[in-house]
Amino acid sequence: MNKKQSFIPALNYKWLTPLYDPLIAFTIRESTFKRHLVQQAAILDGHKVLDVGCGTATLTLLIKQTHTTANVVGIDADPDILDRARGKAKRSGLPILLDHGMSYQLPYADGTFDRVLSSLVFHHLTRERKVETLKEIHRVLRPEGELHIADWGKSSNRAMRAAFLLVQVLDGFETTTDNVNGLLPVLMEEAGFVGVEETKRFATVFGTLSLYRGRKNDEPRLLKDHKT
Repeated sequence: MNKKQSFIPALNYKWLTPLYDPLIAFTIRESTFKRHLVQQAAILDGHKVLDVGCGTATLTLLIKQTHTTANVVGIDADPDILDRARGKAKRSGLPILLDHGMSYQLPYADGTFDRVLSSLVFHHLTRERKVETLKEIHRVLRPEGELHIADWGKSSNRAMRAAFLLVQVLDGFETTTDNVNGLLPVLMEEAGFVGVEETKRFATVFGTLSLYRGRKNDEPRLLKDHKT
């Protein structure tokens, strides 16, 4: 990844951005896994929810459509894809807020959100950016707030591993290796999340897509975690 580039566009190339929605919709069971992700988040009335790396706002709008009383915010680093997101939001008539910003420099105060969701973002980030993004998400969550992620995970079999090679060629081996090695839960725990687990797997034409969750707990670790 070029260090001068601040983010990787959807599908890695800007000229492919118009193809993002139809490609995702028809190849990786988008409506299925995103509905599972929203259901998993257990969003309550009045919750403030952030969609990190919202892209064209498919997930952001689904959250608002499913939980009409929630305050839903999406953020993305790509201004072009945000323009598409704002167009979709306007056509839907659903009131959401869409911000421009980096996942590893979130422009929100500490403890702003009850839930943070993210779909197909972390495999675009280097290890350093993954860690920084997880720490930022932890920061902006309220105590007992939750993070819910949908992204490429450890391959469930050899066929899924072979299928994922296409994603790695397109999006880069540097950013995708942590995903396929199953390291996202480890990185979540290192960022301070507790109760981290992989909750579900989906077999797709591009490999294994996993759902993860973790919870923010600001209380100090108990001494019983160590041998006495």
